[in-house]
Amino acid sequence: MIKGLRGASIWSEDVKNLLPFYRDVLGLKVGFESPGFVVLGEPGAPALALGTHSEVHGRNADPARHIVGLATDDVRTDWKRLKAAGVEFIEDPTDYGNMRIATLKDPEGNLVQLLEPLKT
Repeated sequence: MIKGLRGASIWSEDVKNLLPFYRDVLGLKVGFESPGFVVLGEPGAPALALGTHSEVHGRNADPARHIVGLATDDVRTDWKRLKAAGVEFIEDPTDYGNMRIATLKDPEGNLVQLLEPLKT
């Protein structure tokens, strides 16, 4: 039986284009690394994988097709820190009912959302 999401992958022409952004700028921890493939996240928890793929070239031509959501306990603080670091946001922190969301672009144009549950 399918139980839910275990992980997601973002493929690149070269994982070295993405890893410094996700590890150093966003602050995700490397759980596993091998040549051309990295898993970010804590063991046993849902993970984000980054990898080199021979069929992927250049920037994402359709970045809204797949969006990665990252949990945070303070979207506004993360948004300020990342804006100061030069990260491009396409949506500043916005409240949607019980969720605060900010949307940014990674170095290859993939969209990433910062998600903060709001107390109701």
